[in-house]
Amino acid sequence: MAMRREQVEAEARRLPRPERARLAEVLIASLDEEAEIEQAWSAEITRRVAELRAGAVTPIPAEEVFAELEGLLKK
Repeated sequence: MAMRREQVEAEARRLPRPERARLAEVLIASLDEEAEIEQAWSAEITRRVAELRAGAVTPIPAEEVFAELEGLLKK
């Protein structure tokens, strides 16, 4: 069984980077017993990206968000 796993790993390493990333996502998701949650997050991400691309929302730089949070935590 170890040899088969090693062969699969070797084949996977030959894939282009984007395909390896997608394969990793699929494999990790297959370990997740809460696939519904993963699907919900995927849908949410898709929705948010669409809003950004459509100009429906204005992104806030991370530095501003962290500064605001830091200010709130100091109160």
